[in-house]
Amino acid sequence: MPALRGISLQSLLLAVWILHRTAGIEYSIEDAEGDLLFLMDSSGSILPYEFTQLKMFVLDLLKPFTIGPSDVQISFMHISDNPMLEFPFDKYTSDTDLQRALHNMEQKLGDTNTGKALVHAKDTMFTQKAGARPDVPKVLVWLTDGISSDDISGPTQLLKDLGVTIFIVSTGRGNYIELKAAASDPPERRLYYVDPDDMNVITEELRNEILEIIRAKRLRVSDITACSFRLWWPKLLSGEKDYYLIEYTLPDEPQRGGWKTVTRDETSVVLQGLLSESTYDVKLTPIINSNYHKPLATKVTTLEDEISPQRILISDSRPRSFRVSWAPTLLCVASYEVLYGILPGGEPSLLTINSSQNSTIVDNLEPNTTYLVTVSALYHSGRTKALSAIACTQEVWTEHSKVNNMKLSDITPTSVVASWDPARGTVLNYRVRCTRHRRSPSVRTVPAQVQSVLLTDLIPGADNRICVRAVYRNGARRDVCRTVRTPQPRDSLSTETQPTKSFCIQEHQCW
Repeated sequence: MPALRGISLQSLLLAVWILHRTAGIEYSIEDAEGDLLFLMDSSGSILPYEFTQLKMFVLDLLKPFTIGPSDVQISFMHISDNPMLEFPFDKYTSDTDLQRALHNMEQKLGDTNTGKALVHAKDTMFTQKAGARPDVPKVLVWLTDGISSDDISGPTQLLKDLGVTIFIVSTGRGNYIELKAAASDPPERRLYYVDPDDMNVITEELRNEILEIIRAKRLRVSDITACSFRLWWPKLLSGEKDYYLIEYTLPDEPQRGGWKTVTRDETSVVLQGLLSESTYDVKLTPIINSNYHKPLATKVTTLEDEISPQRILISDSRPRSFRVSWAPTLLCVASYEVLYGILPGGEPSLLTINSSQNSTIVDNLEPNTTYLVTVSALYHSGRTKALSAIACTQEVWTEHSKVNNMKLSDITPTSVVASWDPARGTVLNYRVRCTRHRRSPSVRTVPAQVQSVLLTDLIPGADNRICVRAVYRNGARRDVCRTVRTPQPRDSLSTETQPTKSFCIQEHQCW
């Protein structure tokens, strides 16, 4: 296989692993905060294949964590003749850079002086100089084949005394008693034996155990608006009667704050009815067995004012009602008021609408009337915002709206004059339909001020049906129809050879 010449087994395995990883489903851990030191056996007792498997295991273990100075920091050190630092805690601040650095690590070989490496870790690694932070959990993950050339019991105890939690992952079965004593308590959750080819079996379990230690004991905030935000916290309670007390205040106006309690199973809550562009002191206190425990605290600044409504829509207009809709609807709004009255100068009426609604039907109105509609948002803070629009009701659809007294006159073998009385109300136009014997009907539209038309090109000696309807803004009314039988022509001139006349309206205006 010439294409693979010069490619090491280690690189090939890592490439296959990366392809496998990108095909899977990713997730992210964002509520962890801690300093993790990986101490990996890089001596000659580790086979190159085994070293590659350990690297792949670490890459997979760390992939979901959020890497950075406010989240999880990673440092890496090799066990060899002498401890060798690959990178300190503050070297990499993104998952991408960390994964690349781990991928490019090389085995150091040499002797397995684990005790010396543990001493070096105690003396230099969990310090500010190495990028460690003073007030976050400390974890050491020791990857080994179970062999050490020097004493490990003393250094591991000193690390535990510093508050470091020690996890051990061993690919060999030797020195069980020594490794059990070196791992933090409880050892059954801190010591793992696994074959190099099966390390993926323990990945999730080990990650969850680490997460239990470094899960951030702090408040997080999301979904900040002008009058609300969502508060998040880690699960801190387990007793049936335990609960959380949440307090939020303005430093300069403590009376403008509030408080609430939530059950032990809750890990988030939305606080509403806040002032815009204001900084709140927020405190969450676990109440365990009716006793207060150390609270978690943070500060949150709300955003600038939001405006509602920004637009109003009038729809479904009828003679005695129409629908008013508006947007957006905001958590900051306590309720909406819809004020409507006849223009000009009519007595207004008021509707109060729940803040979760963004539309309502306004009814009991006057037909064919113009209204001024104003929608006002009443905010929790006491502010108000208003927007207005014009709405019109439709005319009443009754029998009186149709065409009246339609007449047919001046009947000839090929023409007739249709006339009618004006329909009531504001007519847009009239539609005249003529259905000639055995021919497709024709439709003509005439202006509202015209009530007479001359219909031509009729069939002599046949029935011709003529219908007229009035058209209004909200649609057309019912047809009024008449049927006329045209007479036979009195001369011998065939109707097929007679000249065709135009369709004309009154006063001989031709169409």
